[in-house]
Amino acid sequence: MSIRGDYDPNNIFAQILRGDMACCKVYEDKHVLAFMDVFPQAPGHTLVIPKEAGRNLLDTSDEVLAKAIPRLKKIALGVEKAFSPDGIIITQFNGEPAGQSVFHLHFHIIPRFDGQHFDRHGKGEPADKDVLHAQAQSIANAITKLDI
Repeated sequence: MSIRGDYDPNNIFAQILRGDMACCKVYEDKHVLAFMDVFPQAPGHTLVIPKEAGRNLLDTSDEVLAKAIPRLKKIALGVEKAFSPDGIIITQFNGEPAGQSVFHLHFHIIPRFDGQHFDRHGKGEPADKDVLHAQAQSIANAITKLDI
């Protein structure tokens, strides 16, 4: 299947958007939803997804991206404020060989600390839901305090 294959309306992120599956929500507006990654590579690992269906960046309209990117930045600033990391990884994958495992456009925001272990994505056990909810609340609170 090519990078620009068919969109599966039953992928896990589409289910989350429909409310068929729960998430630890960080931020939501009419354009994007941000929530905690259940298999975090580091504490505070947050996902941002446009609400419009699209497999990846390459088949998503410029209009959707124009709305998503400023919100991605705002949420990343909230992660930075909540966790005070030494750096932040913001990444996005296009196609399975590139590392994409859910075929709905999504961006990863991953706080990084010098010397901190960095887990491989999707490996091991899911994170504790109470921990994820607490992290989500910390980021959400930080976002509301941003002056942007």
